[in-house]
Amino acid sequence: MKVTVVGAGAVGATCADNIARASLCEELVLLDIKQGLAEGKAMDMMQTAALLGFETKITGITNDYSKTAGSDVVLITSGIPRKPGMTREELIGINAGIVKGVTQNILQHSPNAVIIIISNPMDTMTYLALTSSGLPKNRVIGMGGILDSSRFKYYLSQAIPASPNELHGVVIGGHGDTTMIPLTRLATYQGTPVSSYVSAEVLKKVAADTMVGGATLTGLIGTSAWYAPGASGADLVKAIVRNEKRLLPCCVLLEGEYGQKDICLGVPVIVGKNGWEKIVDFNLNDEEKALFNKSADAVRTMNNILSSL
Repeated sequence: MKVTVVGAGAVGATCADNIARASLCEELVLLDIKQGLAEGKAMDMMQTAALLGFETKITGITNDYSKTAGSDVVLITSGIPRKPGMTREELIGINAGIVKGVTQNILQHSPNAVIIIISNPMDTMTYLALTSSGLPKNRVIGMGGILDSSRFKYYLSQAIPASPNELHGVVIGGHGDTTMIPLTRLATYQGTPVSSYVSAEVLKKVAADTMVGGATLTGLIGTSAWYAPGASGADLVKAIVRNEKRLLPCCVLLEGEYGQKDICLGVPVIVGKNGWEKIVDFNLNDEEKALFNKSADAVRTMNNILSSL
């Protein structure tokens, strides 16, 4: 297995580090446009191999896509990160050109790769990568729902309190501060509804905190978070390269599922070696359907901006 991470910034480097530590591939390429950045971070990570015991070979490359040839999975983290007060949507004008160019360059050398989009605004960037590349829909996946669900479980764990590892919770919809939908009704703690442990008011606050989880961190540290996004990207890689057939919330193309068409949005999917394989219907209630449709409208509005760029 060969994996490429495009973008050696905080998220990309953390993603690469998690992939190497878990020995998910034999070869990992870290590519960046800035001279020496990817090479330096790759060297730093390789100097941990003797300490951590992994065998993955990490190579840093400056803007030479030929070195990514034959990649099975490619993660695109390129683009500018959010600054305090900036929404994911405000990044679209800058990051659209970057993501489209990266996708085209990657496919010249790895035409059979599964493409994972992490760049923001993620739903729109996933749609752009899919429509501009002509790839089969199953081979383009947006990572956001995995990260949002992890944050959902964190906030639930603080509210109950409980270990995040004993909680199950899924976030669907758009990967945005106003578009994501934490499914509190379906969240469980050790197989029992979390509503048995916290009030409806507390669950409402957990959902609200989850939705602005990224913005909260941006305000605290002055830029986008990287530990959880990087780990989330690596988790999706694991499901693919190990053919886990695992249910994960990911941004994928909808063609009538959940009542939506011609849009990439977060829904539960089964993930395996060929990318995403099947969309799972969670049988949303009327309130959740309304929120999902509202989320789709907001994401579609962002997608429409692409035609004017």
